[in-house]
Amino acid sequence: MLKGKTALVTGSTSGIGLGIATRLAAEGANIVLNGFGDAAEIRAVKDNLGDKHKVKVAYDGADMTKPESIATMMKKVIAEFGAVDILVNNAGIQHVAPVGGWTAA
Repeated sequence: MLKGKTALVTGSTSGIGLGIATRLAAEGANIVLNGFGDAAEIRAVKDNLGDKHKVKVAYDGADMTKPESIATMMKKVIAEFGAVDILVNNAGIQHVAPVGGWTAA
C-alpha cells in the first residue's frame, strides 16, 4: 500500500522513531531517517532497513530546533525523492537534571 511513497520520520535513529520507520519500510515506503547518534551506527541502520525491506533509505542529521537546517533537509529530500508523502514528527528533547531539594526516603 505504501510502495513508492516517501516517509520522513524525525527522531528516527533509535527508539520509537526507528520503530515507526521500520514499520513504514516493511510496508514498502522509502524512508528518510533523521536524528542524532553515532555515524557508523546510523549508517548500519540505514543499510539494514534498505536491504531488509528493499526500499530506498536516506539519512539527514538536520537539527529540528533550527529552521534553516530543516529547510536544507527538505530541499535535499525533495531533490532525491520528489516529495514527502508521510511526515512523522517524532523528534524530542530530553533534559536531564537533578530535582532540586528532593531526597530519597
